Amino acid sequence: MNLDFSRISSYSPLFVKGAVTTIELTLVSVIFGIILGLVVALLKMSSFKPLSFIGSAYVELIRGTPLLVQLYIVYYGLPQLIGQDIPSFPAAVAALSINSGAYVAEIIRAGIQAVDYGQMEAARSLGMSYGLAMRFVIIPQAIKNILPALGNEFVALLKESAAVSVISMSDLMRQADIIRAATYTAFEPLIVVALIYFVMTYIFSTFQRILERRLKASDSR
Repeated sequence: MNLDFSRISSYSPLFVKGAVTTIELTLVSVIFGIILGLVVALLKMSSFKPLSFIGSAYVELIRGTPLLVQLYIVYYGLPQLIGQDIPSFPAAVAALSINSGAYVAEIIRAGIQAVDYGQMEAARSLGMSYGLAMRFVIIPQAIKNILPALGNEFVALLKESAAVSVISMSDLMRQADIIRAATYTAFEPLIVVALIYFVMTYIFSTFQRILERRLKASDSR
C-alpha cells in the first residue's frame, strides 16, 4: 500500500472551504425544509380532503423519488421551463429543502398527533379557535417532542448533501474530486473527506444528545 497524505496537505484550504459550504448548505436547507414540512404536515392533517390529498401526494411523490433526480430536475429541468439558468447554490438548497420537507412533514405530523387530544379540547374550551390552539398550544408541545427526530434529519441531510457535487457545487465531495484530479490520488482525499463528515456529524450528534438530556430533565421536574 502506497499512501502519502503529504501530497494533499497543501490542499487543506479546499477542504475547509468545502466543509463550510456543506454546513451552510445544510443549515439553510434544513430551515426551509422545516418551514415546508410544517405547511405540508398541516395540509396532510386538514379535514378538507383536497388539501389533505395535496399534502399526502407531496410526501409520497418526494419520498418515492431519489434526491439525485430531484436535484437534476431543479438544476437542469427548471431552466428549460423558465428560460433562465439557476445558480448551483439556490438549486441545491431548493432540491434539498423539497426533499427534506417531505420527511420533516411526517416527523411534525407524528409529533402533533402525539400531543394529547385533551390539550386541543382544553384550548377550544377556553375560546381559542382551531388555528390559535394549534399555534400556541399544540405545535409548541409537538416541537419539543420532535426535536430528536429533527436532529436526526439534520445529520441525514448533512450526509446526503454530498449529492450536490454533481452540479459543481463547491462542497466537500466536489473539493475531493478537484484534489483527486490535481494529484492523481483518490484514496487520500476521500479518506480526509470521510473523516471531516464524521467529525461534523459526531459534533452535532453530541449537541443533540445534550439537548435531549436537558429536555428529559425539564420533563422530570
